[in-house]
Amino acid sequence: MHAVASANSGSPDAGGLSLAHVDVQVFDLAFRLTTLKDRQQFADPGGYFESLGISPATWPLFGVTWSSGITLAELMTTEPIEGLRILEVGCGLGLASLVLKRRGADITASDIHPMAGEFLSRNARDNNIEPVRFLRLDWQRPPDDLPQYDLIIGSDLLYEREQPAMLAGFVPNHTNRMILTDPGRGQAARFSRAMEAAGFRAESIQRGKERIVRYERSIRSHTGASDTT
Repeated sequence: MHAVASANSGSPDAGGLSLAHVDVQVFDLAFRLTTLKDRQQFADPGGYFESLGISPATWPLFGVTWSSGITLAELMTTEPIEGLRILEVGCGLGLASLVLKRRGADITASDIHPMAGEFLSRNARDNNIEPVRFLRLDWQRPPDDLPQYDLIIGSDLLYEREQPAMLAGFVPNHTNRMILTDPGRGQAARFSRAMEAAGFRAESIQRGKERIVRYERSIRSHTGASDTT
């Protein structure tokens, strides 16, 4: 896989942010993504994003490509999807969700950053993919009507100290299966221990610099989510 940035373009419809177009190859699937130009992009004049818990340091992270996101997208080219309801958490640009939607999956992409939905909609349209359902999701304050999912997926979600507890407090309430790709963040072990305490078993493999972890819990250890084993 590879991602190659091409010419940058201004974006009057993105609040004056500088954007780029990035070509990403996911095995035999080619995508051209609109992204933020770099991680220096930021716009929050009224403090709206800060009120949602999005700091200036983390503000642009949703809008650029990450190696873990591409690894997750690669996994989703062959992951069984028939009859499954799937949720991507911390989707950012949502490349894995775009792959799944192209395959016809029942996929919802989610992120705490509202602009992730705008970029996802644009990139689906520009790549001739049906619209992907988007949910602005705060793991600590999920909607009361958030359903159960057969599978939750995510990439590079554990880069801040509080995130393992936040994510482990969310995932077990909404699924029995999760796939996580991680580039070796120091918080990953804490998340795995929390998931094991919630009844999940973990199986991991290393692919280059990326660690791929599959978490699964049997129906006998939790009765609130459907059994997918």
